[in-house]
Amino acid sequence: MRNNVFFYLVLLVLTMVDAWLLAHPNLIGRIGIFWFDYDYLETLPKAMGTVGITVLVAVLLSLAIKRVLSRPPAIGLAAALLAFCVFLTFQTFVKFTSGTYQFTGSGFKTGAVLLPIILTIVFGKTTADVIRK
Repeated sequence: MRNNVFFYLVLLVLTMVDAWLLAHPNLIGRIGIFWFDYDYLETLPKAMGTVGITVLVAVLLSLAIKRVLSRPPAIGLAAALLAFCVFLTFQTFVKFTSGTYQFTGSGFKTGAVLLPIILTIVFGKTTADVIRK
């Protein structure tokens, strides 16, 4: 139980850091947020809500996988979600290191890549827990 409390505390800290990074792009990033109407990242509370809801849904999905499904389907679904998040991390990294996204500022780029990393951590722990069960 103690490990779970530490895990959720780390998730909370990572979520707050990610929201702060996404809410503070440089000037080009602010223009992009305005131009593409990403109003869910304009302010810190909106970014906190966006990132928080995304992480909360991932945590609830992982809890459902661990408690509702039997072992073989749980391992398969958790591993599939982990693989998807690893792919999403790679795709986000490539997207934010090329094209116009590379000019949005290092903090914003780090925040954009941090969200799929957080999801990878959640589903990685889920996969490990289901395999150990």
